[in-house]
Amino acid sequence: MTRLGVEQRARIAKALADDRRFGILEAIARTEELSCRELVERLPIAQATVSHHLKELANAGLIAVRQEGQCRFYQLRTDTVAEYLRQVERRLLGRRVPA
Repeated sequence: MTRLGVEQRARIAKALADDRRFGILEAIARTEELSCRELVERLPIAQATVSHHLKELANAGLIAVRQEGQCRFYQLRTDTVAEYLRQVERRLLGRRVPA
């Protein structure tokens, strides 16, 4: 189990608070792996903006990045998402959530 510190929880909360970034994360979560190019084709925003959002998601630990040549591929970090949700539920609802 991955324990998230205060700073990482803050980065995750900030990353998830942006609706466009959340939409990018949703698109990645629906696949095993998604390339930056595929994201740019799917979204009505510039490549530089997509890259910025991907960097923020990666810095928060929400996605894993794999590089192949000049192309980058992204996967959801389910371990980080699950631990974040456990910690939020524990703190806000005061429940003991199984790991």
